Amino acid sequence: MVVSGLLVKALAVAAVTIPAVLGGAAPAAAAPGTQPAVAPAPAATGSTCGDPAEILDLTNWKVTLPVSGPDNDPKKPLEVLQPDLDTYSTSPWFDATSTCDAVVFRAPVDGVTTKGSKNPRSELREMADNGSTNASWSSTAGTHSMVVNEAFVHLPSVKPDLVGVQIHDADDDISVFRLEGSNLYVTKGNDPHYKLVTSDYVLGTKFEAKYVVGGGKIEAYYNGVLQTTIAERFRGAYFKAGAYTQANCADSSPCNRDNYGETMVYSVAVTHHVTQWDLIWDWFTTWLPVGVAAVLVLGLGYLIWRRVRVR
Repeated sequence: MVVSGLLVKALAVAAVTIPAVLGGAAPAAAAPGTQPAVAPAPAATGSTCGDPAEILDLTNWKVTLPVSGPDNDPKKPLEVLQPDLDTYSTSPWFDATSTCDAVVFRAPVDGVTTKGSKNPRSELREMADNGSTNASWSSTAGTHSMVVNEAFVHLPSVKPDLVGVQIHDADDDISVFRLEGSNLYVTKGNDPHYKLVTSDYVLGTKFEAKYVVGGGKIEAYYNGVLQTTIAERFRGAYFKAGAYTQANCADSSPCNRDNYGETMVYSVAVTHHVTQWDLIWDWFTTWLPVGVAAVLVLGLGYLIWRRVRVR
């Protein structure tokens, strides 16, 4: 009942304010520690705007957070998949903004990391089939695009590097939008400075990042302007968006949750146009050279065997 709810709130306020009035100001909160952050309760939220899924279409996404999961394993980050993702938020790592027009992604330098990475992330990973399976596509079959409206809003100290958007394949990142201080780059593989997009990015500036992949090529756009075209053939691919902090306690300080990278994502849209013929042709062009090589090896082996047998 409404009356009961108001009564509970009144009692809660009294419990906090009465001791403060009688005994002076409450003691200051302890300084943040250096241990990996622990996931707040799923219901915790710093916004009154509802859950992130009310702002972004998260049907075919999962989120990886820089906190430990239900088993409290400091080496295993929390992942939230559909259908739980539709009603999930946790402040300050993944929550709606106070203006209700974007979703905050925050990753502290002391956060829990994924296997194979030393850096923490609060990041969406593309899924398929209404979030039930991992997305996995090829740069040579069909056309795949992602458009993200985003703003970098906070960088870690000492090493102010942060990734906001990614294309990843089965093994590693292929290309990302990466901010280093005020320099925004489009990367290529292990080259973090492949294409300088702008040297005077101001934190909080909203921009549009766009990737279009097809025909073994990647086109990267910034605010609608083509920045670079990267020739790359890869498989097992998927898109990512959010905040992937490129710093940790080994190269940034202080080593606590107040040292972090943060982005605000206003919208994210992914499209895939793949026909059955695209898939057949991709399979044919991928495995035909392998088949030809196998035939040649077998044929050569047979000829050698015949010669040895004759002798």
